[in-house]
Amino acid sequence: MDNNQYLADGADTVDAVVTVAADHRFAAAAPVQERLEIIIIDCSGSMAAGDRFLGARRATEAALDELPDGTLFAIVAGTHEAHVVYPRGELVRADPRTRAEARRALDTLRPYGGTAMGTWLGMARTLAARYPQAMSHAILLTDGKNEHEQPAQLMAEIGASRGRFTCDCRGVGTGPVVDELRTIASGLNGTMDVVPDGAGLVADFRAMMQSSMAKIVPDLTLRVWTPAGATVRFVKQVAPTIEELSRTDSAAQVGDYPLGNWGVEERDYHIQVRVEPAAVGREKLAARVSVLAGDEVIGQGLVKALWTADTELSTRINARVAHYTGQAELAQAVQEGLAARKDGDLDTATAKLKRAVELAAESGNDGTAKLLRTVVEVDERDGTVKLRRQVDDFDEMALDARSTKTARVRKEN
Repeated sequence: MDNNQYLADGADTVDAVVTVAADHRFAAAAPVQERLEIIIIDCSGSMAAGDRFLGARRATEAALDELPDGTLFAIVAGTHEAHVVYPRGELVRADPRTRAEARRALDTLRPYGGTAMGTWLGMARTLAARYPQAMSHAILLTDGKNEHEQPAQLMAEIGASRGRFTCDCRGVGTGPVVDELRTIASGLNGTMDVVPDGAGLVADFRAMMQSSMAKIVPDLTLRVWTPAGATVRFVKQVAPTIEELSRTDSAAQVGDYPLGNWGVEERDYHIQVRVEPAAVGREKLAARVSVLAGDEVIGQGLVKALWTADTELSTRINARVAHYTGQAELAQAVQEGLAARKDGDLDTATAKLKRAVELAAESGNDGTAKLLRTVVEVDERDGTVKLRRQVDDFDEMALDARSTKTARVRKEN
């Protein structure tokens, strides 16, 4: 854990970056879990455009090929309604026969109707509820926006589905609303991305299913306890992507933040706590951070605050805290810049995206820096940034979707 411990007289904000790691030994000790995979295919009328629907069917077949025999699975067709395409009755396990039957069921699908993603999530939740002990995971594919139900219904379904299953979201084409996909994926501990056309879906679905199969540690939780007088301002994942975490209160001064299922991996989290200022020279415990597997505490660290009159200490920012604060600012600058561009406020768009170019360069986030070049021109001589006159719609979407991917910084010794 890295902690901005030293505070100036009167200061009240403490920041910490916590690394949570699951190694091979920990993963190997995890009990074998029943698994359920749910593939939700957008079957709305707009999917008939180009190769989207054909690509979705082929991608679903590729995902099924990655399922180990014995894995429970279901395929859901999503329109303004949701229905299970396969199986028609009780859920089945993957084997050569059921995969062949699923392919035949896919061949009967035709695009029609509208888009109601909350309804789709509700169907996935119903399926997952049949196997409450299973590690349930969904893939949700869409080419449009959630226009056949109220936004409140989608938010309600995300809330009701939290902890029931994880969900990776993919948008195809230029119709999806990135913020909608980000909200679903973030709320359900999944990933989010966009692909330009149906041809790109096969490799993406295969990779998502492989990643899901590698998740063998179920439902880790980050628990943050604060003493009386201290308040958690936020807890967010900052690597490999920036994600706001949803809190569930387990006690008056304890907040639990579900982290979803894990494989052998590391993730970083930024915690900010407001404390009541103390006298110079006094140290306070600002928070106790624990990682739980079920009800078992498997790791713990302390966030401390020490008030000092030494300005060299109080103005020194921990490198990892500074790095991830910058990565969050980078994502915000990209998203605000693109929103301003869409609204026709070109001055604000230029200023925000110029700042994003600077932050990407400073932090070594080469991925975002490359994507930024698709919407702005940078004069290498003086750093001048100008908006491109012609920007491909998908390039703009990709920059927005991937703006939350961060450059990792290693823990200080």
